[in-house]
Amino acid sequence: MRRKKKKTIIAIVAVIVLGLAALVFFNLPKPVTAFDASFHLAQMADGTYPGSCDNGLVKVQVEVIVKNHTIVEVRLLKHDNGLGSAAEAITGTVVQRQSVEVDAISGATMSSKTILKAVENALSEGDVK
Repeated sequence: MRRKKKKTIIAIVAVIVLGLAALVFFNLPKPVTAFDASFHLAQMADGTYPGSCDNGLVKVQVEVIVKNHTIVEVRLLKHDNGLGSAAEAITGTVVQRQSVEVDAISGATMSSKTILKAVENALSEGDVK
């Protein structure tokens, strides 16, 4: 009787562990693709450009304000993250350097890359090429 109970408990634990492993596996973040800063600020009209990026764990919505062919502000409208709130400071670096090709914030790499991709997406949409 004890042996049967022990096998049942082991089977239940195995099912729980496998179920949790499957949840983790299927909810892995989608990698943020490499940055392609091919947008041309010199050709971009003044305006506010919306952009977003969702990698599965981090969701970001931004507005990028361009005036006189210069990024003057990056507004972070939505940043669903775990511990990546430190990455929000990267918007200032984007404005300062006028580029999305900046280093990620240490300890908030996933959020940093997702914010940068959202900014890139906004500027790519606004580029008239």
